[in-house]
Amino acid sequence: MRPGLGLYRHMLTADNFRFAKQAGATDIVAHMTDYFKTPRIPTAQSFDAGWGEAGDPERLWSFEELRDLRKAVNEEGLELAALENFDPAHWYDVLLDGPRKAQQLENVKTLIRNIGRAGIGIMGYNFSLAGVWGHVEGPYARGEALSVGFLGDEGPQQTPVPSGMIWNMVYDSEVFDPQGRKGHVRAISHDELWGRLKDFLDAVVPVAEESGVRLALHPDDPPMPTLRGLPRLVYQPQMYQRLLDLKPSANSGMEFCIGTLAEMADGDIYDVIDRYSASGRIFYVHLRNIRGKVPNYHEVFIDEGDVDMIRALRILHNNSYEGVIIPDHTPQMTCDAPWHAGMAYALGYIKAALAVIEGGTVVE
Repeated sequence: MRPGLGLYRHMLTADNFRFAKQAGATDIVAHMTDYFKTPRIPTAQSFDAGWGEAGDPERLWSFEELRDLRKAVNEEGLELAALENFDPAHWYDVLLDGPRKAQQLENVKTLIRNIGRAGIGIMGYNFSLAGVWGHVEGPYARGEALSVGFLGDEGPQQTPVPSGMIWNMVYDSEVFDPQGRKGHVRAISHDELWGRLKDFLDAVVPVAEESGVRLALHPDDPPMPTLRGLPRLVYQPQMYQRLLDLKPSANSGMEFCIGTLAEMADGDIYDVIDRYSASGRIFYVHLRNIRGKVPNYHEVFIDEGDVDMIRALRILHNNSYEGVIIPDHTPQMTCDAPWHAGMAYALGYIKAALAVIEGGTVVE
């Protein structure tokens, strides 16, 4: 198993690559979509613009920029293991089943070809309408470290998603109104959303197979059956099996977020890890600890939550998982570099745990 670090678009710099190397990471998971302006989950408001505006629908990530990103990562002694999350501007009508769906499926195919040509082996994605939404910030972690949580009825009001917004980003500013006075995203059934995912996989998995790219689906966070009146896909652990059955390809699998899976109402987290790591279709792992379950939980430091991380990592090891593990989010520590300190702590913990589990060999 290889410790890695996820970096948002504005953090894809040589200094942050060196930080990752210094903290013990071997791999980077890069976000090309420009959402988090600060390196953590933004808290939700009932009527706002979410994470801001999506990118340019006419400008896809080119082979050249992906090649150059991988080269910059390699120059600091790291590997670029994966990209995470398509830009909503490139595929909003794939999610919405809208009039530009066919064209945007071609966009995604082009992106996958560019990713494969650049030598990047994994593309993580979140097939979601409401996206990550509803978290509140507070001193929830050890020593009153600043973190986020989901507070159910005590959190933000679950207002309908305004037209022009998908995945918590605005893709059409002319249609979007934060109060929804120009309309809302149409409510659909769970089965209809699964049907849209099937259309997506049927179209793009053959291209992923040809391009040597594995597509990794993230579970829904927060893992509620519905959010803002819209259905979720993988909000219980057993629903990951539906994904695996939907497209039984070695190139279609899981972006396995242990924190999100532990938040779910059903399932024993250790049984869940055992079941899915034995499938061979976990492509990379998010490691985050939590306290509680939906609808009320908090994110905490990696070593203080409900999940015994040593036990979780040992199950992955016993089932021959050899991929990348990234710390996902982390509470902010009280210092001049709150995010970096939190990530360095999490990476140090992961690296030490792997050294013990894998027989005393520290990954260099």
